[in-house]
Amino acid sequence: MLECHSISVSYGKKIRVLSEISLQVTQGEIVAFIGGNGAGKSTFLKTVSGLLKVEKGKIVFEGKEIQTLPAHKIACLGIAHVPEGRKIFARLTVLENLELGAFRERDQLRQRLEKVFTLFPILKDRRSQLGGTLSGGEQQMLAMGRALMSEPKLLMLDEPSMGLAPKLVEKIFQTIKEINSQGTTLLVVEQNAHQSLAIAHRAYVLETGRIVLEGSGENLLHNPSVQEAYLGGV
Repeated sequence: MLECHSISVSYGKKIRVLSEISLQVTQGEIVAFIGGNGAGKSTFLKTVSGLLKVEKGKIVFEGKEIQTLPAHKIACLGIAHVPEGRKIFARLTVLENLELGAFRERDQLRQRLEKVFTLFPILKDRRSQLGGTLSGGEQQMLAMGRALMSEPKLLMLDEPSMGLAPKLVEKIFQTIKEINSQGTTLLVVEQNAHQSLAIAHRAYVLETGRIVLEGSGENLLHNPSVQEAYLGGV
């Protein structure tokens, strides 16, 4: 579904953030992208979604090169990006936030809303509440629900568990598995390596802008180097 071929990205002329990144995401997978702060994980997602430009290399989505397309056209191809920090519209209601997510097609809006409300029942209860008054966990659910309103083929999540209580973290990852079981392919960027590797079909480890390890989620979960660097040595 998604192929990245030796992509490099820099901020300005001197700061290289991604170097020769090559990876693939197959339809139906959950692919985890793990690494520490400053490794380039968020930059990678922003590059795929067209918010940052590729310095060299190419990105192919369903057989079509997309690295030169503007962000809104990439979104219309079926790639949805839930950014770090959620970025919901605080002064709009939950329902208005969700309706904005259906920008690609307004058909079957009610059915799409019901699917989101089934995944996140609390959003149905809060549908008339302003987004900015929700808790952190509820805002994360809203950001994910808004992205799902476009019925994406590929859903990219940037740090979905950041700042959440442990019980909510578990709920978010259970929901990611449920979204995947309904047919959506996911690319999940996370610092919570244990949770993300536990649900991932495959995973990549990014360090200082380069992929240093790749493999199945299970194999990387038990890799001594990954355990020492990201799992506290357990």
